[in-house]
Amino acid sequence: MTETSKKTILRSEDMSCPSCVKKIEGALCALDGVSRAQVYFNTGRIEVEHDPDKVAPARLVEVVAKAGYAAKVSPL
Repeated sequence: MTETSKKTILRSEDMSCPSCVKKIEGALCALDGVSRAQVYFNTGRIEVEHDPDKVAPARLVEVVAKAGYAAKVSPL
């Protein structure tokens, strides 16, 4: 993580198969300002490192929703 980056944790219970992981990671990593996205299929945890000046947590939730999965911001 850089000085300006922030880690946001999302949770999703909508994932039904491991291929969902790549779809969500790809959608998040395509956003300008996201440096890393890692999805944990077994727990529904989505970790996103991003520049909060470019991408707000609410936008991350929107992108996951557009990929077809409900998600919400979770405390660390």
